[in-house]
Amino acid sequence: MNIGIKGIRRVSATATVALTAGAVIAGGAFASQAQAAAPTPPTIVAKGGFVMNDGTGKTLFTKAADTRRSTGSTTKIMTARVVLAEKGLNLDSKVTIQKAYSDYIVSKGASSARLIVGDKVTVRQLMYGLMLPSGCDAAYALADKFGSGSTREARVKSFIGKMNSTAKTLGLKNTHFDSFDGIGNGTNYSTPRDLTKLASSAMKYSTFRTVVKTKSTKQKVTTKSGGYRYMSWTNTNKLLGTYSGAIGVKTGSGPTAKYCLVFAATRSGKTVIGTVLTATSETTRTADAKKLMDYGFKS
Repeated sequence: MNIGIKGIRRVSATATVALTAGAVIAGGAFASQAQAAAPTPPTIVAKGGFVMNDGTGKTLFTKAADTRRSTGSTTKIMTARVVLAEKGLNLDSKVTIQKAYSDYIVSKGASSARLIVGDKVTVRQLMYGLMLPSGCDAAYALADKFGSGSTREARVKSFIGKMNSTAKTLGLKNTHFDSFDGIGNGTNYSTPRDLTKLASSAMKYSTFRTVVKTKSTKQKVTTKSGGYRYMSWTNTNKLLGTYSGAIGVKTGSGPTAKYCLVFAATRSGKTVIGTVLTATSETTRTADAKKLMDYGFKS
């Protein structure tokens, strides 16, 4: 009888070992399947790239993400961010367009919102002119309006100072601005990681979100004589309407910056946000951004 009991115990022990071994093998197989299912990081043309989950802040992709590069008009994200953070901001207050703004556009050969001297344009409208056609005249108008000082030069310098202090507050350690629009003097730079963090911060403002996801707009502005005219602006961001869930953010380009794009999209409640800097063309920056967002949603 005792022998039988021992035999039963021995069989049970053997079975337990077999079951345990089977579980380990099965577990290993599941782990292998999970590893196999992980998406392969894409290859991008741009010299720098970064993507994160905007909800969690988790980094999903990096390529030279902390290398400082010229940012072109993606600088205007900070221009908008500084304005939106102004205490007591009245988006419907009006700004009279000065000749200095149009002269600046001509002298720099800069992208323009085609603002007309003497027109009275609201701050909200200037936001559209800033972010959709990437108007450097709109950027100048906002810097002049929201900087402090008795001269235009002093106000612009003050505004750029606000841009840099905001960068510091946001912990953007590899970012510096020497212009309000990205047409810099050699010390206007950021990184894919910093620009993504900046955009994430700006997207917390409902006005910013509304503006950067707008494909085109027609705005009624007051003329010098008290009449009105309509200004039409189209967004330079080709992701809008071509990439499912795209919600922004901003294009940029320049002789040193080449082609840049800060992008964001939302699908099924998940938002991915990122940046590509120094791409070779408009086509490659858009293709790179799509690859990175695809990867971000799979990760």
